[in-house]
Amino acid sequence: MDLTLIVVLVIALALFFDFTNGFHDTANAMATPIATGAISPKKAVALAAILNLVGAFLSTEVAKTISGGIINEDPTTGVAIGPAMIFAGLMGAVIWNLFTWLLGLPSSSSHALFGGLVGAAIVGAGFASVNYSVLLSKVLLPAICAPLIAGISAYLCTKLAYAITKRENGASPKRGGFRYGQIFSSSLVALSHGTNDAQKTMGIITLTLVASGLQDSDSGVQFWVVATCAFAIALGTYTGGWRIIATMGSGLTDVKPAQGFAAEMSTASAILTSSHLGFALSTTQVASGSVIGSGMGRKGGEVRWGTAGRIALGWLFTLPAAGIVGGIAAAITHLGNVGIVIVAVAGTGAMLAIWFISRKQPHDHESNISDIDNSGAAVNILSKKERRAKAKAEAKQAKAAAVQKEADKS
Repeated sequence: MDLTLIVVLVIALALFFDFTNGFHDTANAMATPIATGAISPKKAVALAAILNLVGAFLSTEVAKTISGGIINEDPTTGVAIGPAMIFAGLMGAVIWNLFTWLLGLPSSSSHALFGGLVGAAIVGAGFASVNYSVLLSKVLLPAICAPLIAGISAYLCTKLAYAITKRENGASPKRGGFRYGQIFSSSLVALSHGTNDAQKTMGIITLTLVASGLQDSDSGVQFWVVATCAFAIALGTYTGGWRIIATMGSGLTDVKPAQGFAAEMSTASAILTSSHLGFALSTTQVASGSVIGSGMGRKGGEVRWGTAGRIALGWLFTLPAAGIVGGIAAAITHLGNVGIVIVAVAGTGAMLAIWFISRKQPHDHESNISDIDNSGAAVNILSKKERRAKAKAEAKQAKAAAVQKEADKS
């Protein structure tokens, strides 16, 4: 197949992945302000789309990590990573991303991309094609540390917010100001999402240009690459966010303005810092960690560890699963031009099938739960009545234990 044609195919598929990333993830930035009534869904999605567009132009450090860090594309190393392999890895990422979106499974678009790319590179060019030190330091460790740090920060910020606004006379405190503050904090999350996630597609396109000999390996990301990726993720955010928006009212009704503000500020801070350092992390995981942390920081919050464990398992499964799909696609491309055509046709067919199935499914909370909804469900917020009942039950149990202890002594 002509080199120019395969490069065009890779770029088109990369931009489509960027588009799916927009409707898969970014609407979550506006989940809590919609749930608390700070902003209407239509305005929220439009604002998120604009800020994703702006955020994509702020940095290219994450793109450099992908284009010149994770995969050893330099011909002097003896590793030959061609556009066909990148196409296979990208196809694996897109298919897995859409499949998990359809089933409502907790997943990460970012880790689907990394898994598909790494799996295709290993099958196509061997284990030496992956720079494991960069994969560990820039992807795997941030995947563990960033959600944890964001969760702790959200927990402390929520505690602080409620402590500052607490009234000593027992009157109900007014925290309405946090509702309007959420417009700012959620906007910051949308901006940071564009800064981090759009760069991953920029890195893939740049990697393809370098592997094809159309760009020097030590050169930066070209402006046209930045611009097209920015518009693709912004368009995906605006046109596709409605499927997730449909679930937000029922999934996050327990989120209070102070709690949501703390979660969003923690999320944005973690993502923007990571983007500056070139860490290619999952913005969904960071946002989910913040939601769980803020829920624990709110009075009456109890963690449902079983739900939290299932969420973590879904995240853990994404990277290797996408890697397997990308590896299978890469193995098929070894057939040459016929293999590339098979991957393209089969992948397109799978995408269309997922789209048709999604159109037949009702947009209710049970069939289409977002990752942030899943994370919110991991923390059970007890009402005042439930807290009183629990305190009475614990006091009764303590009294019974004390009586039993005295009886045992006698």
